[in-house]
Amino acid sequence: MNEKPKKPQKLKARIPRGFVDRSAADIRAVNEMLAKIEEVYERYGFDPVETPLFEYTDALGKFLPDSDRPNEGVFSLTDDDDQWMSLRYDLTAPLARHVAENFNEIQLPYRTYRAGYVFRNEKPGPGRFRQFMQFDADTVGAAGVQADAEMCMMMADTMEALGIQRGDYVIRVNNRKVLDGVLEAIGLGGDEHANARLTVLRAIDKLDKFGPEGVRLLLGEGRKDESGDFTKGAGLNDEQIRKILFFVGITDYAKSADELADLVAGTARGGEGVEELNAIRSLVLSAGYEADRIKIDPSVVRGLEYYTGPVFEAELQFAVTNEKGEEVVFGSVGGGGRYDGLVSRFMGQPVPATGFSIGVSRLMTALKNLGKLGTDDLIAPVVVCVMDRDIESMGRYQRFVQELRHSGIRAEMYQGNKKNFGDQLKYADRRGSPLAVIQGGDERASGVVQIKDLIEGKRLSGEIQDNVAWREARVAQVSVPETDLVAKVREMLAAQAEDRTRAN
Repeated sequence: MNEKPKKPQKLKARIPRGFVDRSAADIRAVNEMLAKIEEVYERYGFDPVETPLFEYTDALGKFLPDSDRPNEGVFSLTDDDDQWMSLRYDLTAPLARHVAENFNEIQLPYRTYRAGYVFRNEKPGPGRFRQFMQFDADTVGAAGVQADAEMCMMMADTMEALGIQRGDYVIRVNNRKVLDGVLEAIGLGGDEHANARLTVLRAIDKLDKFGPEGVRLLLGEGRKDESGDFTKGAGLNDEQIRKILFFVGITDYAKSADELADLVAGTARGGEGVEELNAIRSLVLSAGYEADRIKIDPSVVRGLEYYTGPVFEAELQFAVTNEKGEEVVFGSVGGGGRYDGLVSRFMGQPVPATGFSIGVSRLMTALKNLGKLGTDDLIAPVVVCVMDRDIESMGRYQRFVQELRHSGIRAEMYQGNKKNFGDQLKYADRRGSPLAVIQGGDERASGVVQIKDLIEGKRLSGEIQDNVAWREARVAQVSVPETDLVAKVREMLAAQAEDRTRAN
């Protein structure tokens, strides 16, 4: 006896963890934001460049282990020549490769910007995704701190171009050389202390999250969190911890600059870093950027290890409510710094570079919180209804649509299968369409079209109680000659825009 054929199993629709689909509203909001950022970058004389999503793994600084797949932090696969490739982790390492590969053709200093997705093969969590967009600007080939100062000024201008008021943001600046000098001054210099220095950097980076006392624990024996999990500390003594906490606790750089210089005295790298911070402070002040916009702040660490000098962070100062219902400062929306060694590892010669990266998704969330993004809703298309389906009639409907489109009006011809006129109006209503264009046989014979104001119609439906009153009102529907279609649609859309303005 033959077995019944098994019914094919339905494929389950699911998105991989750490990835999201983007809505039309979010896409338009991001595009609006990117255009404003790009305008500032262009005004500063930066030019766009684009690098591919994939790079050879060693170009990203993620070197292939002896065995196993090189997937620590990156998504990797092998090319047909058995070379490992990875989805880019950030936009900076691909730029370094691009500059090195095209070094003879590039005009230095090379000033460039680019936006694109980056990928992290890490455990996803709330607000933490495996794919997200960054928008970077970089100057390659400029060794002086004036290039770093310019980056900070450009970021301040970018925040204001996006509608973020002074006082709601600050660009915080530090220098890894100063931090290295502090670490050397407390006995953590040299290769043998590399791991200890990294632990200290990670502890300092938690200052905003855990406060000075939490950082004190992480610099010492360690810290136990609310769940009972214990994080081992750096094991520093009280005097070492005191000096680090003094450094990261500086709030008024002008008043503390001399004491900081004393702290790093005797360390060449620390002294050089203090001089660079003083130069940046002088440059930005000369250009009119006071400490309420660009502030020297020694608590800025930046997580990436390739920074070699000044580091900076764009931080938003206003409060938002987090997932626990707590009022918290929004925090960082981007950062960067000097990375003189990144291009050099391809070249065998020094190539200075500095840059800044904006976290697009996080900044978009901030702008929505401030009501600075997506406030101008895009008007849904005018819908041309399909009353008759013969070729001649369909041609007329298509002509109406094209006339509207060519006049700069969003429009679509109803493409569904339903012939019921009421269903077409329901479709237009669900789309949020402002108007519907209607032409049946009688209207076609008279050379006219009906234009139904769906916004006004929705309002009237709450005021008119019976069909007789509805038919007598007819305010929401007008009849015009075909030749006047575009002009009347434009007039009715303008009236709706005026109503929206009055309502707001």
